Amino acid sequence: MAGYVFPNELEVHWRLFVVIYPYITGLVAGAFIVSSLYHVFGKKELKPVFRLSLVTALSFLLVAPLPLLFHLGQPLRAFNIMWTPNPTSAMAGFGYIYGFYLIVVLLEVWFIFRQDLVKYAGETSGAARIGYNLLTLGAKDVSESTLALDRKIINALAVIGIPSAVLLHGYVGFIFGAVKANAWWSSPLQPVIFLLSAIVSGIALLALVYTVSSYFRGKKIDRECLLALNKYLWAFLLAAIVLEQLDVMQKAYESRATWPVLHALLEEAIPVTHALQIYVGAAIPLVLLLIARWNKVSFKMSYWLTSLSSLMVLIGVLSMRFNVVVGGQLVSKSSQGLTEFHPQAFAGEGVIPTIALLALPVVILAVMTRLLPPWSGEEQDVITTPEKETVVAS
Repeated sequence: MAGYVFPNELEVHWRLFVVIYPYITGLVAGAFIVSSLYHVFGKKELKPVFRLSLVTALSFLLVAPLPLLFHLGQPLRAFNIMWTPNPTSAMAGFGYIYGFYLIVVLLEVWFIFRQDLVKYAGETSGAARIGYNLLTLGAKDVSESTLALDRKIINALAVIGIPSAVLLHGYVGFIFGAVKANAWWSSPLQPVIFLLSAIVSGIALLALVYTVSSYFRGKKIDRECLLALNKYLWAFLLAAIVLEQLDVMQKAYESRATWPVLHALLEEAIPVTHALQIYVGAAIPLVLLLIARWNKVSFKMSYWLTSLSSLMVLIGVLSMRFNVVVGGQLVSKSSQGLTEFHPQAFAGEGVIPTIALLALPVVILAVMTRLLPPWSGEEQDVITTPEKETVVAS
């Protein structure tokens, strides 16, 4: 530590599990937004990934509350927030927002895959047949009129899901932004910053999952879809980084009594993760994404540049979450000192358990894509990798 730090500030209480909690919820909200762009706003170029976006959102949504539960000393007490609700508590809102959003996503996934579930129930045998029959919930009518009704319900759920996704992650920024006693957190821009970075990370995740899965499955990557993901990622990333830097610039321009310690925070306490957030996660991807859309760039190069940029953006958003959650706790309430954070490898909230939690939704996604293949039924069967841009008839 450096400078004057109160004794109760020597330990960082919100550690890595609390860092990845808003990170995972952001991936959920961002992935769902891509599906809504197709259903609600009619962005047909996103058709190859709209089902994948929902499956991805559901996979990460199932894991979203786990970091908080594992962070608690008594996880079962978390249910008290539901049994004894406090309408004035921002934190109490998570249980209701998460529960409602989970229902919306589950319903939308079920209606989208209902026809496939009926098909798999008739084509499989044994335990798989029983499982698919159970998932149909007895609704096996696949007539055109019924499917038309399904589509109307799907569109309605997509509309409802947009404000739900905004609330799911915007409220996380609200919790931090409403802490008046913390100069690093307190800002009316925090909810918007968190929401934009959530959309950015979700689009980046979906672009990476789409490109990597298509490569290993030997399927052709839809050029129009990839460039659309590139375009939306670039636009939201630009908006996110502008607001993030605007918040810091405002604090610097106001030059309040807390600015010297905040400047020291950026320069001395979190310089590495701050550089990852600004340069690796934003500045470089903004340039690479533009180059990938240049009409003189080959599709192979566009593929790799978009994939690399998506990975860098995911690293940058994770760094941003760390800088906010942990960085805000490194500033002493005296505004005259900084404490330090030393993450351990195998401790309760160490690096290894955190990586395991981050890997869990990826494993769930891999299983779900085997049980409910989200790939568009119109995709071509024989595809080459980006190195070969020819399509062979199946």
